[in-house]
Amino acid sequence: MTKTTTFQSAVAMIPDGAVLMIGGFMGCGSPHGLIDELVRQGKRDLTVIANDTARPNVGIGKLISARLVKKVIASHIGTNPETQGQMIAGEISVELVPQGTLAERVRAAGFGLGAVVTPTGVGTVVEDGKRTIEIDGRVFLVELPIQADFALVNAKRADYRGNLDYAFTARNFNPLIAMAAATVVAEAEDIVPVGAIVPDAVVTPFVVVDYLVAKETSHG
Repeated sequence: MTKTTTFQSAVAMIPDGAVLMIGGFMGCGSPHGLIDELVRQGKRDLTVIANDTARPNVGIGKLISARLVKKVIASHIGTNPETQGQMIAGEISVELVPQGTLAERVRAAGFGLGAVVTPTGVGTVVEDGKRTIEIDGRVFLVELPIQADFALVNAKRADYRGNLDYAFTARNFNPLIAMAAATVVAEAEDIVPVGAIVPDAVVTPFVVVDYLVAKETSHG
């Protein structure tokens, strides 16, 4: 059974109010075609889990500009004044998580861990409302895993089974989120025959990828 589908069909599966993990770092490594299709279809009341919200009308910033997001869980929003403005106006909820903690909470969900313990944030507002634990005289926060309904992943290449590899730093959060969502949709710049990606180059195995869409290219 083929995993390939269209942008339209992939996004049509995502309901209003869905919790999405989206790869990328300031738009680098983000699934831009899927983001554009989310905007085109007007999916609303989304919760977006990502490293950041990029910039206005760039990457995840397009979802913010279109006012399709009700909550953001991210490590920073400082580069997107539209996210900041909507937060101040009470139009969007923002949960800021230290970047390393965010990555570990996503990884914990993907690997079936019950929690992550970290000293990051102890004694700051990050600690508010969270459990702590003392180990060998040091205090740690108990951070819970983060899961999503859908992970929208960007890959450099995919084969037709759904094995993925990534381009340099565009890899960023993509492999982590592919492990931590109920449904994984991968947008690939190139889809190649099975065997074209050597086993050692596979970062995300096909067994966790549910759907595969090819990046749309333009000419001229």
